[in-house]
Amino acid sequence: QVQLVESGGGLVQAGGSLRLSCAASGRTFSSYAMGWFRQAPGKEREFVAAISRSGVGTYRADSVKGRFTISRDNAKNTVYLQMNSLKPEDTAVYYCKARRTGGPDYWGQGTQVTVSS
Repeated sequence: QVQLVESGGGLVQAGGSLRLSCAASGRTFSSYAMGWFRQAPGKEREFVAAISRSGVGTYRADSVKGRFTISRDNAKNTVYLQMNSLKPEDTAVYYCKARRTGGPDYWGQGTQVTVSS
């Protein structure tokens, strides 16, 4: 089992930056692909970005391309989401997810990001 704890959320003005972190428990972090998702009030949870187990492959939603970067440090059991040029529509609770082939998905508790205009 993997436990995930997100941090780094907060209130920022439009155009600003935040870096989210997701720390994972256990010794098998490098065997999980990791992803970031977000959910705004009254909306479905949506995909933001994902990264492969090694960190070589990364994927981002069109809405965040050119602004958000996902990375991971397997030595620190942590995945990051660098968010630049933030917009009010990026306001949401951000969740990280761990996935391993054949196993269940694990989710963190989420961290709130609020972007003021």
